[in-house]
Amino acid sequence: MAHSAPTPQQLQSIKAQLDLVLLALESLTGVGSEAMLAAAASLGLSELLSDRVNLWRLRQSSPLRKGQGRKKLDIDEARALVLVITDLAQAHQATIRQAVAQLEDALDQGRPPHRVAILGNYLDAFANAYQERMEADPTPTPDDLNALALKLLIDLLFYGGSGGSRKLWLTLLDRSQT
Repeated sequence: MAHSAPTPQQLQSIKAQLDLVLLALESLTGVGSEAMLAAAASLGLSELLSDRVNLWRLRQSSPLRKGQGRKKLDIDEARALVLVITDLAQAHQATIRQAVAQLEDALDQGRPPHRVAILGNYLDAFANAYQERMEADPTPTPDDLNALALKLLIDLLFYGGSGGSRKLWLTLLDRSQT
């Protein structure tokens, strides 16, 4: 994390990316705000992620969110969310690995991923949550949402592994440059 501090434009992109990764994690594992706050507490980040309202405001800061803009995300809050995401991805690594393995099998066999139980449930949950929470203009197609959800699923595999928080942070910085 020896990079210079992100610009305000980069922070906007980072907010959106973090929210999408959390959305994917929620959609696959069913974790909610309580699990996120418990992870924050166990990591010693309670001052940055103190309660459900605080967490909701951070998530609402994503430029993709309906009614967004209620709170700016600062660099420390972004880093705290990175640590929470990687902690939860590590805790749910078995589920993430199972879903990725089933995705690989489905693709190898030429089957659509949404026809595989765990992936179908994940894709439905992700699409429903995205449509419910995000301000989409233009509205993404179901295929676009599935592609995004599957990309995020594969990303979660890496974020839950060794050096996951560094990988996630570098990915956020890289994606915020484009």
